[in-house]
Amino acid sequence: MTDFTTLDYLKSGNQKQKKAHDVLMKHQVFEKLKNYSPVLAGTVPIEIDTDTSDLDVICRFKDEDSFTALLRRYFQGYSGFSLRKITVSGEKSVVSNFTVEGFTIEIFAQDKLPAEQNAYLHMMAEYRILQKKGEEFKQKIKELKKRGIKTEPAFGMMLGLENPYEDLLKF
Repeated sequence: MTDFTTLDYLKSGNQKQKKAHDVLMKHQVFEKLKNYSPVLAGTVPIEIDTDTSDLDVICRFKDEDSFTALLRRYFQGYSGFSLRKITVSGEKSVVSNFTVEGFTIEIFAQDKLPAEQNAYLHMMAEYRILQKKGEEFKQKIKELKKRGIKTEPAFGMMLGLENPYEDLLKF
């Protein structure tokens, strides 16, 4: 099973994964976030991304203000930089977006470990389903995504899930 907690697997992945690895390393994104346990989540790690998929970096903060200050210090110079504080499922969250070398990077953080966050849990459930269902299933998911359907709803359609955001957490 792939270890998604490091970026090593990207080096031997598909072309987009290799480019993502190079961009993340060149711009030291994970190095700059190292005190916040960064993990790449979403569709790129599990190869169901589309041309418009972003790189989702999930982190854990203890002090929201220190974390937002770090994001501003390191990333506000990048194109399209934005930063907002929101509440997701009752949890204080920070979301920052910017673009670098053709990739939109979204940094999402809460005061919980990345492995406990829904983005990671969904990715791992989707990964297990893809491993079990095979290449044809994977291609159907990618086709749905290309038509504009978000990842979890695409899995929901293919698996007949009533509430894919909740139901995927059971896999």
